[in-house]
Amino acid sequence: MKIRPIHDRILAKRLAEEGKTAGGLFIPDTAKEKPLEARVIAVGDGKILENGKLQALSVHVGDKVLIGKYTGSEVKLDGEDHIILREDDVLAILDK
Repeated sequence: MKIRPIHDRILAKRLAEEGKTAGGLFIPDTAKEKPLEARVIAVGDGKILENGKLQALSVHVGDKVLIGKYTGSEVKLDGEDHIILREDDVLAILDK
């Protein structure tokens, strides 16, 4: 399914967290927290400012970003979990 978010919204997919601690202990699924890192899948056209101009987003498709635990709306597309959030909800862009 092809999807394009509107305005300043971003479609992202949370990256899977490691199922094992640094010491080698396995973490059960019930104890895992939502991953804070996500990969940007699609972005909207930009944010419409009060003066009517369009400000382009600083996040691009393919960027690895840091997001808050409880931000955005969870959606299921083609059987996979994704999250739709505003650019303001992105905490940081992680360098490659």
